[in-house]
Amino acid sequence: MHLDDATFEPVREWSDYPPVAATIRTRGPQGWLRRISPIVMTHRWRISWSVLAALVAMVAQILVPRVIGLAIDGALIDQSGSLWIFVLTLLILGVARAGATFGYRYGLYGMAFKVEYQLRTLLFEHLGRLSFAFYDRVQSGQIISRANSDIRSVQMFMAFAPIMAVQFLSFVIAIGLMAAISLPLTAITMVALPGVFAIGQRLRTIMFPLSWVVQSRQAEIATVVDESVSGVRVVKAFAAERQQIEALARGAERLRWANLLQHRTRASHTPFIENLPRLALAAVLLVGGQQVINGSLSIGDLVSFNLYILLLQAPFRFVGMLLILGQRAKASAERIYEVLDEPPGTSDKPGAVDLVPAGGAISFSQVGFAYGTETVGGTKGVEEPPRVLHNFELEIPAGQSIAIVGRTGSGKSTVARLLMRFYDLQQGSILLDGQDIASLTQASLRSTIGLVPDEPFLFSTSVHDNIAYGQPGASRISVEKAARAAQAHEFIVGLENGYDTIIGERGYDLSGGQRQRISLARLFLQNPSVIILDDSTSSIDVEIEERIHRSLQELLKDRTTIVIAHRLSTIGLAQRVVLVEDGHIVADGSHQYLMDSEPRYVQALAASVTDDGERAW
Repeated sequence: MHLDDATFEPVREWSDYPPVAATIRTRGPQGWLRRISPIVMTHRWRISWSVLAALVAMVAQILVPRVIGLAIDGALIDQSGSLWIFVLTLLILGVARAGATFGYRYGLYGMAFKVEYQLRTLLFEHLGRLSFAFYDRVQSGQIISRANSDIRSVQMFMAFAPIMAVQFLSFVIAIGLMAAISLPLTAITMVALPGVFAIGQRLRTIMFPLSWVVQSRQAEIATVVDESVSGVRVVKAFAAERQQIEALARGAERLRWANLLQHRTRASHTPFIENLPRLALAAVLLVGGQQVINGSLSIGDLVSFNLYILLLQAPFRFVGMLLILGQRAKASAERIYEVLDEPPGTSDKPGAVDLVPAGGAISFSQVGFAYGTETVGGTKGVEEPPRVLHNFELEIPAGQSIAIVGRTGSGKSTVARLLMRFYDLQQGSILLDGQDIASLTQASLRSTIGLVPDEPFLFSTSVHDNIAYGQPGASRISVEKAARAAQAHEFIVGLENGYDTIIGERGYDLSGGQRQRISLARLFLQNPSVIILDDSTSSIDVEIEERIHRSLQELLKDRTTIVIAHRLSTIGLAQRVVLVEDGHIVADGSHQYLMDSEPRYVQALAASVTDDGERAW
């Protein structure tokens, strides 16, 4: 037992930032807006007073033409009233509309940005819960695109759609006021509406698939850029800059085609939507002018009527924009839902309990596993790939160190991934201290096991923060102690700002050996009960590796340790060696015993080449 108490304490320190209060509805026949409604309704009070303010602004706007008409007839022509009363009324309406417009825009834009934050937080949290199987098949550029441009498309619709809805409500009220002035002129105005509706429906039908294609091709470009930046050393090593530029150009050309088609569609439909009502304006001027001449309509009423027609232009202009924003938001939301609908490949089962670390005894029983046999969510694939592990049996007593040796692809690293529940088993079981790991909470399981991967990942932050990643509150003294044990202190203090030096992306401004030593320092600081070393010193020179091993010998004392190794020096850390071939153990014993009695073990070591070019044996 390596903890002072018998309770589980998370390795990570969780933020006090407030969690998202709601999530989307589960997948079903409902539309995308209904699915996101629980998130939107968390802001119902903000929406309520914003809509109320929008109604005030709308009423103030609609009253202006009528007041102007009455002013013309009453104060200018008949001179039966004071002009200043109408001027004061218009000033009051202007101030009311300005204040209400600020209120509803502030409220609705704030709501839209809060929904954007909630969606992005939900997506990011969900991505953290998804298993490795999801990331094995989804490109990072696709994920980045959905977390950025797709969520922004939804946010824009949330910001503008309520404003446009109020504009359409003003359209209905204006039609009523126009009808009160003149039914014949109102009928002439309405002639254009069926054509506008038909064109709008056609635009809506075309824009959804186009929006989906545009968003998908933006994701393709994001993938090319991400891979070009992340793999810049490989690109330069093969002088493949032109190849990557051509790949980006092909993606940009595909996106250009989709964008141009989208804009051509908009350009061919929107002018009709906006200008058909203007033809009605010409007809109204003709017929209304004749009515004024005949004395059946006052000049003020004709002016009011024409001002209402001008007010109606805004809703018609918004029709095309709303349809485009709506279809783009729908396509983006469906792409976001694709990720959020993915069930976690590995999740805490109902009734899962925290693991209280004890001795660290591990048991693999009849374990079978194959990559790609499951999609995220657990549904079977059409064809089952070959199993990486089958009938894998291994017992590791508490406190024992064991080396797993085998050729590339034999399943060595898979053993570590399954023990940490990066993937769920398809057959058999794994016990830790007599408890099935499937019945344990993932946080407590992974806090008990310390993993140093063969390809260490460093974050673009300080050296101190990278070492203390698992324990953000660790003191500088503790971090330096861990770095000394990992033989990293000497090169760290030689950096420009020592432990406060900001590491470049993925730590590529450090050597492979330096990155591995920082990764090992994380392990020393974590001080776990079970340790997995996945070829963790492969990039370190022999002299430094020897010093690290001396520190590791102290750390590994009385701890259960799994060493996935190719080099004899690393195998020397283990008390026992198992040879894996074709997904199961074919030999088990000490290194010397296997060297003397198992030709396959000798062949497996011979197939591994150390960093200095010498054979492992």
